[in-house]
Amino acid sequence: MSNGIVTLKKGAGRSLKAGGPWIYDNEVASILGEIQDGDIVLVHDFDGYPLGRGFINRKSRLIIRMMTRDKDTEVDEAFIRMRVANAWAYRKQVIDTESCRVIFGEADFLPGIVVDKFSDILVVQSLALGIDRFKLLIIDALREEMAKDGISIRGVYERSDAKVREQEGMERTKGFLGDTFDTKVEIVENQIHYLVDVKEGQKTGFFLDQKENRKAIWRLCRGARVLDCFTHTGSFALNAGMAGAASVLGVDASELGIAQARENARLNHLEERVQFQCRDVFELLPELERQGEQFDVIILDPPAFTKSRNSIKNAVKGYREINLRAMKLLRDGGYLATCSCSRFMDYALFTRTIGQAAGNVHKRLRQVEYRTQAPDHPILWAAEDSYYLKFYIFQVCDEK
Repeated sequence: MSNGIVTLKKGAGRSLKAGGPWIYDNEVASILGEIQDGDIVLVHDFDGYPLGRGFINRKSRLIIRMMTRDKDTEVDEAFIRMRVANAWAYRKQVIDTESCRVIFGEADFLPGIVVDKFSDILVVQSLALGIDRFKLLIIDALREEMAKDGISIRGVYERSDAKVREQEGMERTKGFLGDTFDTKVEIVENQIHYLVDVKEGQKTGFFLDQKENRKAIWRLCRGARVLDCFTHTGSFALNAGMAGAASVLGVDASELGIAQARENARLNHLEERVQFQCRDVFELLPELERQGEQFDVIILDPPAFTKSRNSIKNAVKGYREINLRAMKLLRDGGYLATCSCSRFMDYALFTRTIGQAAGNVHKRLRQVEYRTQAPDHPILWAAEDSYYLKFYIFQVCDEK
């Protein structure tokens, strides 16, 4: 055990005491002991009351990420294996594990690390110094847990190339952890086959968090004319096609994404019904409106328009604009599936923004359902970062 003790200022640590996983640098009164960044330290309240153990990094604003609330628990190999075993047991209970997120950072009590399973490949993203020391142990423990269920992992790829690593004083890195393999990995989700590019794709290669939301649009799409905006590698568009849509147009500004989407359409023999265009959605929607186009179903799955509180006003404008444009392109009684994956665009703000868009174009919204991310991305209450995806389905009606 580390002998380091970090003591909080009086009145600090409110988020931690409410169940949050972090301590910020401006909450710390003192640091005692010979400590290296990345070490596990004991956290005390201002009066000496023990609050648990976490790893420290003085280069980061998040100076401590908590690993346990028990002052007597040692964060060792057995502890890490217990956390990994719990994470895998949870996934087996709540989701199809053919492809899923098997570790989701703070929400699995392993702060700063994400591991996705794509068929028999694991992709790891390590974003914090302390957890980076346990990275190989976590992978080894996952392999062992899955082997108990007859699952053999063929290879592991690291995608620790996110900019946030620099805020931890760490270099960005990517590459094989162990044996090399073809980095285009075929997975099956909702009966649809995808080629996931774990080396060059966004984040870990594929957005698993929308798995059940993609399935939720099936019942709306049979015989429908569908527009899928920000299609990325075509996932919502292909779900619409597989559900029996009459025609689907998927749009994205990324040429790589559109090339992969077309490849995925061919893989599922949907290339005739599901078409893709490389276009800027903000330019295309007004163009389609001028042309008098109408759709039965429109899906809006944009990237995060904001990654900080500072740019939230511009993000609100962006969300309002695309939702307003989409509502104008829907036939009376058509369906809008719309979402935000930015945690700063919280539920209340996102809801209000969509309501404003509807008011601006004199449309009435009938809510079909509200959803969040798939359960392999659990929302840990008090850990705000773990609740980020908001997903609405509405019927959009003309005001009459």
